[in-house]
Amino acid sequence: MALRVPDDQVAELAEMFRLMSDPTRLKIILACVDAPAAVGEMAERLSISGSLVSHHLRLLRAARLLQAERRGRQVFYVVGDPHIRSMLSDMVDHVAEGEAEGDIEPPAG
Repeated sequence: MALRVPDDQVAELAEMFRLMSDPTRLKIILACVDAPAAVGEMAERLSISGSLVSHHLRLLRAARLLQAERRGRQVFYVVGDPHIRSMLSDMVDHVAEGEAEGDIEPPAG
């Protein structure tokens, strides 16, 4: 069964996948899956500058991949959409499954 997706939604999906294809942005997203994280915390964890983290966060928020929560003077970022959280979890499981199977190729058929 093929998914029927209007062209404008295909373009939006492609842009989301393009944003997530950058390893730094993907690490930022994954850092925000389980709990909200602040810019400084992410910068330290990923060993990159806070300004670079902020730049990536701006793009990720615009694509609705992350949400911001203000707590006093700090802003915390989180994957708030359960669809995004589920998709990321499924993809991480998919990659781990391939590694566990030793990347066995399917039989030729």
